[in-house]
Amino acid sequence: MTRKVIFKGSSLELTMVNENFLELIFDSKKRPINVFDQITIDQLMHALSIAESQSNINGLIFSSAKSIFIAGADIDELSQIFKSDIKPHNSRLEIFFDKANTAFNKIESLPFPTVACIGGFALGGGFELCLACDFRILTSKAIVGLPEAKLGIIPGWGGTVRLPRVIGLYKALEWIITGKHKTPNEALSDGAVDAVIDSSKLLEESLNILKAAFDEKSGYKRRRDQKQKPLLIETTKIIETKEFFSKYISSKIGSYYPAPSVALEVICGTINVSQDEARTTEYEAFQKLTKTPECRSLMGLFMNDQYVISKAKRLSKNCLVTVSHVTVLGAGIMGGGIAYQNAIKGFSVLMKDISDSSLLMGINEVKKLLTKSISIDKISNSDAESVLSRIKPSINYEDTKKTTIVIEAIVENKTMKSEVLTEIEKQLPTNAILSSNTSTISIDFLASNLIHPDRFCGIHFFNPVHVMPLVEIVRGKRTSNETIELAVAHAIKLGKKPIVVNDCPGFLVNRILFPAIFAFDMMIVDGADFQQIDSAIEDWGWPMGPAYLVDVIGLDTAISCFATIISGYPNRMKDVYDVSPTCILCEKNRFGQKNKQGFYGYVEDDKGKPKKYFDKKVLQILKPYIQGSDLSDYKFDAVTILHRFMIPMCIEAALCLEEGIVDSPSEIDMSIVYGLGFPAFRGGLLRWMDEIGLNNFCKLADKFAHLGNLYRPTSKMRKMARENIKYYSF
Repeated sequence: MTRKVIFKGSSLELTMVNENFLELIFDSKKRPINVFDQITIDQLMHALSIAESQSNINGLIFSSAKSIFIAGADIDELSQIFKSDIKPHNSRLEIFFDKANTAFNKIESLPFPTVACIGGFALGGGFELCLACDFRILTSKAIVGLPEAKLGIIPGWGGTVRLPRVIGLYKALEWIITGKHKTPNEALSDGAVDAVIDSSKLLEESLNILKAAFDEKSGYKRRRDQKQKPLLIETTKIIETKEFFSKYISSKIGSYYPAPSVALEVICGTINVSQDEARTTEYEAFQKLTKTPECRSLMGLFMNDQYVISKAKRLSKNCLVTVSHVTVLGAGIMGGGIAYQNAIKGFSVLMKDISDSSLLMGINEVKKLLTKSISIDKISNSDAESVLSRIKPSINYEDTKKTTIVIEAIVENKTMKSEVLTEIEKQLPTNAILSSNTSTISIDFLASNLIHPDRFCGIHFFNPVHVMPLVEIVRGKRTSNETIELAVAHAIKLGKKPIVVNDCPGFLVNRILFPAIFAFDMMIVDGADFQQIDSAIEDWGWPMGPAYLVDVIGLDTAISCFATIISGYPNRMKDVYDVSPTCILCEKNRFGQKNKQGFYGYVEDDKGKPKKYFDKKVLQILKPYIQGSDLSDYKFDAVTILHRFMIPMCIEAALCLEEGIVDSPSEIDMSIVYGLGFPAFRGGLLRWMDEIGLNNFCKLADKFAHLGNLYRPTSKMRKMARENIKYYSF
């Protein structure tokens, strides 16, 4: 096979193959992956012009020199364009998108057939380029899709136009509205690609396809014609399809995310018009979405996520230790969940507790999780048996000599934890690290009696362990960099998203959460209905309100953290009311879902899951402690509830940043999204303050100054408000 480079840029090169075929190879020199930025689009236009000018060409192949084809548009660059553009016409956005659409249109008008060879990811704009090609083939490891709706936008480079004309209206709507990544088999089944090829034969098969298409000519030209013309679907069919997806969006996605509904309107409204007219509608809708707060939040969240992932990967690359064995101390719900997560990722685990009955509880938790995984075809029966065989329950320490990481997950009691950690440290090999899954207790306190505090840190998982992505890696004053690097590397191998935080009472997530729980308690004492509080918070986008959340956590578990948080931050937390409805209910043996009675009562549904119901006994218990003779005497409006709940969290988040508990707003907001389920379309606590403006936030907080320092913005927040400074630059 002969090759000759015709054009070489910083993002791509054009090569002559066997004298009458061309290959355009994406290969960014400044990035680890290929993305569409303005430079790449300009170089693509130039390369296509050169390709068009060549004589005796039988076809053009689009490929990548990297493992990823094209990951989509450069989100950083796009976000800056979105931010800078005010006018909808003759803007940077319109110019950029016009260039991309011109390039993709040129692909469809070349005097020879084209094929996209997709290895790895081809997403968003990357797959829109593939749709402009006449043929698409991919390897078994490829992933394709149009995930723009998850960023608060719709495909803007012809995706809403070409995909329906390639795979049909219904399937295209499913792809674009859900934004799901598609496997090779799914893409092939839906007709979005032409073949799945072994990676070693990708180029050979591409040349065969192009040769056959060029010889036939009519085949690839029919494909182009199909993408240019209206589909001419009957109006009744369009209406039926639109109604189906409207119901889907309403039930599965909700009204908080505008992009899916916009995509539905655009696609159904342009399916029977020409490509040129449809693309105009697509761009107008796209441009309007870029100005929504949801788009700003979701794109900001994407960039925050990438920042957190890249930071963790940089730390893990420095780790020189290979984990071979993990010890989990404590066989409760958390211990069982941690053991399961390690075992399912291939690690051998010693599950240590003080009694056979405790160990049985931990093993039963593992079995329950495995049974669920089998029921949803996540793993096979034989795989489940292998996972279970990796976990060795024991009341002894005999296997700790070969362990690499110890994760302590016993009851949240600082004296007990300190004693257990001191005891097991003596059993460990010299290269092992010791960690605690504590959610609030100071790492420096727990390290105070250790021989090697440099090899100790916090590794705080969130419940349920197998579901929640966040792991807080807590650095004590004497924790070594090597310990942090190993903890981060292991969390990544467990499929988690680790964020390193400095030690303080409650660390990051719980430090921010508990002021909101205190605010919730205070609202009830002031006469608010806890059901109304939950409804207001859930209507704003949280997955559950504070009453339900405390029930899920466990009232006794939450209360065990109260003292640590209050004593850790007396200047703010001492203002919390002496009367705590959470404590009062717990004293009446209402512990939440664990014993089927908390703020709500619980019964099992058909699937054995706890289902909440209103229990009148709660009102009778709380009535003597509530201002007024009856709950109905005082009604809070939803806005007041929201502000009283949110303001303390926001102020605590700002304090965490100011005190250096974490390094960046990105880590705070991603921790709250990962760890608490903060509504993604609002972007995070600091992003939300940016969105409403810090000046407005401080004015809101001042309305509740009578409630104490929980509602008092920091001096730095006020300075930022005066100077109109934001937490984010994008």
